[in-house]
Amino acid sequence: MTETKSRWSILITILMSTFMATLDSSIVNVALPEMANVLNVTTSNIQLVATSYLIVIVGTVLIFGRLGDMFGKTRVFKFGVTLFTIGSLLCGITHSFPMLIIARIIQAIGAAGTMSTNQGIITEVFPQKERGKALGLLGTSVALGSLVGPGLGGLIVGVVSWEFIFLINVPIGIVTLYLAFKLLPKGYKTAGGKMDGTGSILFVISMVSLFAALNNGINVGFTAPIIIIGFTVAILSFLTFLFVEMKRDNPLIKLEIFKNKLFSLSILCGFISFVAIFCNNIILPFYLQDVMAYTPGYAGLILMVYPLVLTVVAPISGHLSDKIGSEILTFIGLVLISIGLLFMSTLNENATVLRMLSFISIMSFGMGMFQSPNNSLVMSTVSKDKLGVAGSINALVRNMGMVSGIALATTLLYSRMSAKIGYRVTDYVEGRNDVFIYGMKTVYVVAAIICFAATILTLIRLIAKKKPAS
Repeated sequence: MTETKSRWSILITILMSTFMATLDSSIVNVALPEMANVLNVTTSNIQLVATSYLIVIVGTVLIFGRLGDMFGKTRVFKFGVTLFTIGSLLCGITHSFPMLIIARIIQAIGAAGTMSTNQGIITEVFPQKERGKALGLLGTSVALGSLVGPGLGGLIVGVVSWEFIFLINVPIGIVTLYLAFKLLPKGYKTAGGKMDGTGSILFVISMVSLFAALNNGINVGFTAPIIIIGFTVAILSFLTFLFVEMKRDNPLIKLEIFKNKLFSLSILCGFISFVAIFCNNIILPFYLQDVMAYTPGYAGLILMVYPLVLTVVAPISGHLSDKIGSEILTFIGLVLISIGLLFMSTLNENATVLRMLSFISIMSFGMGMFQSPNNSLVMSTVSKDKLGVAGSINALVRNMGMVSGIALATTLLYSRMSAKIGYRVTDYVEGRNDVFIYGMKTVYVVAAIICFAATILTLIRLIAKKKPAS
């Protein structure tokens, strides 16, 4: 058994990589308006900097999870940190939009390598009596990484320039890699077997086609032949993927895990929460900078309220979940997120900073109440031999929620803006704050409705928990 001190040193190494990888899913959001100007691309096209990262993670995280089982989780984790650091460096030194997207893809492949193995490494290193606490801290680092991004990104852009939101990862990545080589166990048991190549290809095709169609539909129109073809390819390849997986001895994903209703409900609630929150994450920076005309630095300070509240609430929520159970906390959390999103829909160009901060704090309080207990529920509903696949699915669904939230928010925003102004727009319209606010209200109301649907699911989960898990 690894000594206690060594175990917690390993956890710190894992948390550093997880925080960086999750941070880069959201840190670019507040910098997107400036990046659009510097790189001379439209607001709708610059979203590709955010979505390309998430789409690639969604398409590859399960593949890396399987590779971790086959060749050792530590080996895949180290590979992931290395590639993520290289990708971060390339993002920070390029001034070409196509090269930036390529660098983001490299960065995302590395992030998938770390995300797919972090929970498995923790499970191997920590005994059962400490595993819940360690996984809870991992869940907190994921939530903090996703939510601290916009605020930290705004501060960095305000003080220096957008390139440094990527370059900041390089020294942290080097330190993490050094610690990984020094601390992480080298003698992992491997599962062996073969990689499900057919399933892997089908899954990547389905995910990339789906989210590429979702994100480009707003630019060319959802009735355009290329978008319809994208959705068709996504559906057919995913159905084929499911058929292939049911026939495989060593599938990319063990579908029987979804027979556990509590696991499936917890995963779905997590997905919905990230859809709702990323609707806010992608819209709010544009509202603060375009409508309210705040500088990136000042917008960043406002956005930092989110992670600050979460940092206080999440540990308390984790402690309370041990005392009173996770289900009631996730329910309260989702109710607060829904209320916060509804309040955000009332913002306009005359809104005060105090009003914004109070609404953001309500959402953040709810997210802090929800995330850690929900992650604990996900991991506690499966047996020990399925913790690895449960962790990979959790990471997959989380990132699917993020990219789905961005796609939903931008689609709703620009379609409603177009309807309001009378012609098609895919960018902020100078001098027409009313048009942006009209679209923004719709985004927040829809996000609140989606989040409220998740609160209903938590009630179902409360009832379902009384029955034995399958």
